[in-house]
Amino acid sequence: MDMAKDSQVISGKAKPRGTFPHYKRAGDFVFISGTSSRRSDNSFAGVDVDEMGTTNLDISAQTRTVIDNIGDILKAAGGSLSDVVEISTYLVNMNDFGGYNRVYSEFFDETGPSRTTVAVHQLPHPHLLIEIKAVAYCPVNNKSGE
Repeated sequence: MDMAKDSQVISGKAKPRGTFPHYKRAGDFVFISGTSSRRSDNSFAGVDVDEMGTTNLDISAQTRTVIDNIGDILKAAGGSLSDVVEISTYLVNMNDFGGYNRVYSEFFDETGPSRTTVAVHQLPHPHLLIEIKAVAYCPVNNKSGE
């Protein structure tokens, strides 16, 4: 396989809900597809439905899981969150920006990736509050294990 043009759907992660990979490598750059808090069993982190059917959605839990998922995807590509150079975040409601920003700051500071955050009308599932896509700089010749 040409490592400079690698792309993968990663075993053990939620299968994409379309025909696209978790990541696509183009030379030294790794492009992470839009990632949510969906787990491999198709449940969602940050979602609690009580016995009466009331749904409570937690932006902090969803944000943490999304960033952890991106970290797992980058690990499979030979990188880590420290390699991320750009993040694009999609929030269903800008009222969630504060909770998202607090958790984001647990992972990145002002020396981290450039970032854009936008509000969108909806995401592919009604329980999703957030989706993030990322770009990382992971030189092929520096991949772990090589």
